[in-house]
Amino acid sequence: MRYTKLMLVLLGFAATLCAADSFVGTWNMNPSKTVFKNGTSPFRQTVTITETGSDLNVKVAGTAVNGRKISVSYTIPAAGGPGKIVESSEYDGVSGTRIGPNEREVSYMKGDKAIYTTHSKVSTDGNSLSVVSKGVNPLGDTVEGTVVYDKQK
Repeated sequence: MRYTKLMLVLLGFAATLCAADSFVGTWNMNPSKTVFKNGTSPFRQTVTITETGSDLNVKVAGTAVNGRKISVSYTIPAAGGPGKIVESSEYDGVSGTRIGPNEREVSYMKGDKAIYTTHSKVSTDGNSLSVVSKGVNPLGDTVEGTVVYDKQK
């Protein structure tokens, strides 16, 4: 009987470890909740995050208020560390820090200097993602603000 209980506890723990990262999914910008102190927010933006092994594949696509295309794609370890830029006209490096299961920070580099940082947090219900950003955005504009995304169902 003890062996059975121990196996059930271990299986439950293993299932928790294998659960998908809370950031995985498709996130659509919610313009009514998005606020910028400096610069302008995107007009429309979608973030798609998929998981491959221990890495997260992140694709940001959208449109700026002036109609310019926003497109950034990168791969980063889910546990944190340096990643790889796949597509970006502004950045040549990316690195992340996992603060907790629902929170992380990412720095985007040009040369060896971080020029844009984001602090992202998934809500406890998993339905919204808040991203506080500061620095030079993917279009080369200096911004500071918070973009709120709703999870696509």
